[in-house]
Amino acid sequence: MSKATLTTVFIAFLLTSSGAKPNGKNKKPKQAVPAIECDMRAGKISLSEFIVKCPANCRETKEKVYGTGVFASISSICNAAIHSGVITNSGGKVIVMKMAGQAIYKGSLANGVRSLSLPNWRESFSVSVGKPKQGVTYPSTLVFVPSRPTTVKTGEPKDLPYSTVSPVTEAPEAEPSSTAAPPTTTHVTIPITTSAKPRATVHKVREAGSSHPYFSSVARQSQSTQGKGPAQAFRGSSVYANRFSPRTNTGVHRSETSVAIRRQPHASSASAPAPEEHKPPSETSHTRGFSAQGHDLTARVPELMSQGDPNCKVDIAFLMDGSWSIGKRRFKIQKDFLVDVSQVINVGVAGPMMGIIQYGDDPVTEFSLKQFSSSKDLKPAISKIVQKGGLSNVGKALSYINQHFFSDANGNRGGAPNVAVVLVDGWPTDKVEEASRLARESGINIFFVTIEGPDENEKQNVVETNFVDKAVCRTNGFFSLPIKSWFALRKAVQPLVKQVCDTDRLVCSKTCLNANDIAFVIDGSSSVGTGNFRTVLQFVANVTQEFEISDTDTRVGIVQYTYEQRLEFAFGQHNNKADLLNAIKRINYWSGGTSTGAAITFAADQLFSKSKPNKRKIMIVITDGRSYDDVRAPALAVHRKGVIAYSIGIAWAAQDELEYIATDPDRDHSFFVDEFDNLYKYVSKIIHNICNEFNSQPRN
Repeated sequence: MSKATLTTVFIAFLLTSSGAKPNGKNKKPKQAVPAIECDMRAGKISLSEFIVKCPANCRETKEKVYGTGVFASISSICNAAIHSGVITNSGGKVIVMKMAGQAIYKGSLANGVRSLSLPNWRESFSVSVGKPKQGVTYPSTLVFVPSRPTTVKTGEPKDLPYSTVSPVTEAPEAEPSSTAAPPTTTHVTIPITTSAKPRATVHKVREAGSSHPYFSSVARQSQSTQGKGPAQAFRGSSVYANRFSPRTNTGVHRSETSVAIRRQPHASSASAPAPEEHKPPSETSHTRGFSAQGHDLTARVPELMSQGDPNCKVDIAFLMDGSWSIGKRRFKIQKDFLVDVSQVINVGVAGPMMGIIQYGDDPVTEFSLKQFSSSKDLKPAISKIVQKGGLSNVGKALSYINQHFFSDANGNRGGAPNVAVVLVDGWPTDKVEEASRLARESGINIFFVTIEGPDENEKQNVVETNFVDKAVCRTNGFFSLPIKSWFALRKAVQPLVKQVCDTDRLVCSKTCLNANDIAFVIDGSSSVGTGNFRTVLQFVANVTQEFEISDTDTRVGIVQYTYEQRLEFAFGQHNNKADLLNAIKRINYWSGGTSTGAAITFAADQLFSKSKPNKRKIMIVITDGRSYDDVRAPALAVHRKGVIAYSIGIAWAAQDELEYIATDPDRDHSFFVDEFDNLYKYVSKIIHNICNEFNSQPRN
């Protein structure tokens, strides 16, 4: 090798060494870790995998966690990490990985955090120690679902669809201490505004499928029988999607050419100027997370959001009339009314959340429940809404909110009652009864605000008589506000807010699956036998599986009887589905005689005497033979106390006794099977009848 070649190689070696190891050390980029608060839920972050830093003392906040190992996305990230042992109560870094929803989340107590059980949820996550594998880098900022005002850095585009959180960057040379003043990052808050263009392309259909196996099977059956399945009674089911079919409107149309049938818009409406477009609020700068004065990292994103009125925690959809007959002037009055409501009701994440749908020929979401999290942001958004025109198809709009609007994707919180407030000029141009019934059965509390309703001469033009009473949650006057004149509409702001916030009276939030105290009275006599008794317990578990179980939802108690009676467990003793099903499985067979009458009296004393006033009392008696005592008097006594009684007889059960026990009509409450193995056939029948009976209650 020549001297020149050696020199070249030596110089190249020096250059390579100096490039790879400046100052004699390898400088590997450090992972930037965003800091979050204890109440941050995984579902609020729009990333499939990310790393975060939890603060200390999250355990004391008692932020809720659902599940064990795999958690529902509504769980607190930090408390889930403590529960899993990934971090201690001193805080630390956590890696979060999203995954598909689970059919059930089982609660448990671990590391001082008690997690709760949940029947099902649309999305899950797991947590692991916050040490990224070699070569893996996680996002340095968190991207949130758009449920709060969008925040972007100064100089960046102002129409980003998500919010970002400034990370706490752990740099090797300059890791900030608790006393050092961190650098200032200036941001500009830009409210999310609505467009005048229809946004049909961004509407997400409610997720198909059901958390209840019974209704999932009903959905499959309904597809093969043209939708002739049992009535549905809870939110989030695919059955409802199958129940709605497009209907041709045969009634009076309020198109531009037929307005004369009811009433013309005010003469001033034609010449009235279009609603003045509000200027966007002035942009203000603020510091995100910390200030130049050296404050600690305490002011994080969740604290910037309005908390709202906790005494009015409801999810409200306002259905505003955009039909041509309303005219520009009255449409402006309607918007002003909604602005006033939004300011009075004090919108916030811990209180009411508000969305708006405009309906005409077809409904269109102006903004969803999660799009604005404060009353301040709602005001300019409502003012910018542009009238769509068309007919006044209220029935179609009610179908729309039931199928699409009140969904997880649109910000439906689950724990807050669903309320729909319908504003209608005069009367609808389609029928509302069927769509309203399905919405009510789904747990939606429907209010009607009718402005300038039909007078005696106009009632002949109404498509559906008594449409308000056919639509609202109850017909006692609480859910309807008739307004004589558009100019008097603003006077209804305070009464309406007071009524929608009275959650104790929002009775349509209760459904047939979450509003019961159910007592099973089980024959444990010698004629049953151990094997058949296990079959009976499986039947009880299958029925129980269909209900929403908790102390505030459906509660279950069980009595086993022979000559004597034994309370296996009381109402509220097992307040989640997993624990309840395990308790049923652990019941031991007793063996003895058959005193069904005494068992009914025992159930009334030990269970129904402690039933909650707002619960429907349901008793299901299962027996395989004739009772040694009288069943008529005990059965009549529980009927008089409002207990709905079902009787199921097997093999040698006496038909006359089954009919005495059952609530009238017998055909809906009394069943007989020739052998224990056929009990399973009546699971769906009993659930169907319980729901039909619930949904057919008087609405006064």
